[in-house]
Amino acid sequence: MIRASAALSCFALALVGCGSVMPGAVVGDGGTSASAEGVGPGVTGDAVKVVFVGVDLAGVQELTGFKTANAGDPKKQVEALEKWVNDNGGVGGRQLDAVFRMYDAQADSPAAEEQLCNKITQDDQAFAVVLTGQFQSNARPCYAQRKTLVLDATLVATDDATYKELSPYLWSPSYPSYDGFVRAYITTLKDQGFFKGRKKVGVVAADNPINRATMEEIALPMIEEAGVRPEVAWVDTTDQGSLFQGNDQGAVTFRSAGIDRVMFLGGARLASIFATVASAQNFKARYAISTFDNPTFFVNNPDTVPPEVLKGMVGVGFAPAQEVADAQLPFPGTDAEKKCIDIYSKAGITFPSREAARVALPYCDAALLLQAGATDLTDNLNAAAWGAAVEKLGSAFVPATGFTGTGRHAASGAYRVLRFDNDCHCFVYEGGDVDFPTS
Repeated sequence: MIRASAALSCFALALVGCGSVMPGAVVGDGGTSASAEGVGPGVTGDAVKVVFVGVDLAGVQELTGFKTANAGDPKKQVEALEKWVNDNGGVGGRQLDAVFRMYDAQADSPAAEEQLCNKITQDDQAFAVVLTGQFQSNARPCYAQRKTLVLDATLVATDDATYKELSPYLWSPSYPSYDGFVRAYITTLKDQGFFKGRKKVGVVAADNPINRATMEEIALPMIEEAGVRPEVAWVDTTDQGSLFQGNDQGAVTFRSAGIDRVMFLGGARLASIFATVASAQNFKARYAISTFDNPTFFVNNPDTVPPEVLKGMVGVGFAPAQEVADAQLPFPGTDAEKKCIDIYSKAGITFPSREAARVALPYCDAALLLQAGATDLTDNLNAAAWGAAVEKLGSAFVPATGFTGTGRHAASGAYRVLRFDNDCHCFVYEGGDVDFPTS
């Protein structure tokens, strides 16, 4: 149980530092058309300006006491990437001019997000921005409307419709599209017997436009086809009061309905907060789990989340740094992961664990995808031409954060079955890579 009201008020923000998920952004209202001719903002004859955003969580973590592996110095990580890119051909023959900006999570609001967008697009006049932890609904549309390329390093629920709406400006070099994830998640839960013997399942869902559309078009029909009736607890995540109230009410509703299976759609805050407030009400259930639910939080914070909550958890995982210990998956593992760790190592930066690299790896994915898409672009280094080049890469670009590539706006192409193991008190993968469905 959370120890103080101050911790409750900052609970959601603390999860950002764990590399967590926030609700998807609302699509823009147009004005994002792009030309494939000429150069984009922030591009000069010899340099390309890219802003990397870091999230300052020191104050939040000090207040709450939540435990997570130290992610190191993001500014030095960006400097290491800048040097490596420039020593290895630059960005379309130009030097990468990497600017680092820290964002205070405790001051987050739509106004603060707009201020950051103004600073990056107007003051910095950047060609691209690498986002981490920006989760207000106005963030991504703001950059797209300013014709600034967004390389989204936040584990955020963004669907195909949003990528299309904000094309060619919005890309995720590390994570999957939300549509494919939802299909994989529900299929896995059915195959793993999560719904077996049950007539109902509780679904805690973030109440935002992207999640509403995905629920209605994909999730709810699939759950019903699996043979169970979904009882949905919609949670307004726009402020801390409504966030906790929605989760608390969901636990009351599920308990009254005799529900003992609960799954989450829309963001990491839901799973962690629901499990905590539900335990305080003595509500017991078996929970589904995914990367979007920040599995490492459950393992790292036994004083906050009762251990019995983890028993029987099963679902899908697609970002090892967010969910499994190095003992379960050697670190570094894939060629892409080894390349990024080597880049940092050459700059004297090391990581005691994969979890400690959970920010550095998406940063690296963003820098390498930026470089790969610009390889043959000289006179026409702009978002539209860059995006077309990235699509031609197909699955050749593999994110260090995940398992395989896709060549689409969301780069992560595969997942694995994720399960909590009582013996090691950790999450483990079962089986090999499974491709995310595309329709």
